Amino acid sequence: MNQAWVLMFEFFKTGLFAIGGGPATIPFLMEMAEKYPWFTMQELSDMIAISESTPGPIGLNMATYAGFRTLGVFGGILSTIALVIPSIVIIIIIAKFLEGFQENRIVKAVFAGIKPAVTALIASAVIQMIRVSLFREADGGTVPHIQSIVLCVVIFLLLQWKKTKKMHPALWFLIAAVIGVVFQF
Repeated sequence: MNQAWVLMFEFFKTGLFAIGGGPATIPFLMEMAEKYPWFTMQELSDMIAISESTPGPIGLNMATYAGFRTLGVFGGILSTIALVIPSIVIIIIIAKFLEGFQENRIVKAVFAGIKPAVTALIASAVIQMIRVSLFREADGGTVPHIQSIVLCVVIFLLLQWKKTKKMHPALWFLIAAVIGVVFQF
């Protein structure tokens, strides 16, 4: 199949089934990293870090990046459109029939069932990101990346301290970026 169609299909599928926003797209992107030569798991980790530190939804940023990386500007536009089309269609349909859905017990039950599934998808993505961020492939196995683990622990501890808890998230990204550049993670 033509690569543009495959790219569009994969991101359409992601947009259709990644219920819960940007972090819910991560398992789909992980599957793409394993299935296609569009990006590696390490590049996905970098993409997530960049998407989290730039304005806009993470899923949209990652779709644009992956599409651009695969087919240039055309691929970036194509994958972004493919990702958002399902949401636009679903929102239009739901908005049209919203009043009838609000009190429907079946719809309430469906959403009650979807919430744990979304939580599991996000938890799976978090576990994968921990593996990619805190460990490195070396000598045919996985070894801890000590600098990353130390930084993670230090930031976690700082986030528990009352004074630093109130710091703006953008400042945390800036601090982490500076540390990454200084210590060349």
